[in-house]
Amino acid sequence: MSTTTFPAATLSLGNRFDRSPGWWAMVWTIVTEASLFAYLLFSYFYLASQARAPWPPRGPLSLELALPNTVLLILSSVAVIWAERGIRRGDQRRLRIGLLVGFLLGLAFIVIQGIEWSDQPFGPRSNAYGALFFTITGFHGAHVIVGLLMLLAVQVWAWMGTFTEERHLGVTNAAMYWHFVDVVWLFVFTSLYLSPRFA
Repeated sequence: MSTTTFPAATLSLGNRFDRSPGWWAMVWTIVTEASLFAYLLFSYFYLASQARAPWPPRGPLSLELALPNTVLLILSSVAVIWAERGIRRGDQRRLRIGLLVGFLLGLAFIVIQGIEWSDQPFGPRSNAYGALFFTITGFHGAHVIVGLLMLLAVQVWAWMGTFTEERHLGVTNAAMYWHFVDVVWLFVFTSLYLSPRFA
């Protein structure tokens, strides 16, 4: 009587093909989340168009922290792009350094945003503007934290040598989500911080 043995099941963190089910799952996640932010920003501009009082009530938001914070987030995307391109060439060291730099820059963004929140003279219950400001930036901050957790997980796997030139879907998916978070912030920054200056 012969017996057949099967290899132990392992968690797949990579794939030879970018258009795998995991890739499509991330695409549709991003589409869904983008719709959420589109609705929030539409609400912001709709209420701004209907407001009889000045919008924002206290004038345009300060750029003192928001502008450098935006630069930090853009640089974090550059670092993640650099990391992903590195692993596509089989460069493990470049992957690890790029992911670490991207993570630290993203973490700095969250810390600075927390400082900016605490410095605002209004709160989420002050008025409609305050409610929208904290809802929009709060949802974005939550997405940044999710992205940071993804970068942290991918970084741990990178230090374990999980990814290769052929198999790096986990890196690709985390990078896609992180770039999405950064692009959303550009829309949020333009809408909340810049547009009132041109109204």
